[in-house]
Amino acid sequence: MSDFIFGAYPYLAGTIFAVGCWIRFDREQYTWKADSSQLLDNTNMRLYSNLFHVGVIGIFLGHFVGLITPHSWFLAFGISDVAHQNIAIYAGMIFGIAALAGAGLLAKRRMTVERVKAVSRGRDSFVILWIAATAFLGLMTIPASMYHASHADASTMIALSEYIKSIVTLSVDPTLLKDVSFVYKLHMFFGMTLVLVFPFTRMVHVWSVPFGYLGRAYQIVRSKGAVCR
Repeated sequence: MSDFIFGAYPYLAGTIFAVGCWIRFDREQYTWKADSSQLLDNTNMRLYSNLFHVGVIGIFLGHFVGLITPHSWFLAFGISDVAHQNIAIYAGMIFGIAALAGAGLLAKRRMTVERVKAVSRGRDSFVILWIAATAFLGLMTIPASMYHASHADASTMIALSEYIKSIVTLSVDPTLLKDVSFVYKLHMFFGMTLVLVFPFTRMVHVWSVPFGYLGRAYQIVRSKGAVCR
């Protein structure tokens, strides 16, 4: 089972992610959206949404840079293994708490505000709760990571990084996780499952980030009572 989850499952999830997104964009473009419910209830949405999105984006970028970047690059910039581990711990703590708080508040809103609840689908509630659970499990790895850092032991961090690189280079090696604590493995399973369910949820809207807005021309807006001459 361990060989399947950490050997085959990453590629299964990745294949469904890529093919599922392609098929959905090709066949169901009217569903390619965030399905925002802000018009139905705007209470505290700025806080909830910003906490969630800043947290999730920070976690994604942190994991990408921290786990994919070659180990030698950090050393070349004078960042020791322990320093790297401490950066990951405290950045992960900040963004993880933000993502968990935002996801929890959004989930509570979706399940308790009647107008929002009426237009919600099961997969909307599922994915926000799964993201919250994934963030929670990530935070649960911090005590172990802090213990390792206090003893100048970066072996777990290096093992996790080498495992992710083995997936990316199509040479996956589950044995790299042999001595990694269960909580890390559970967090990774939840993360891989999030990739698998991605095409079937509202998360597909992240592919349509409107970068064009950054360079668009100014819009002329007249007030409601303005008189044109």
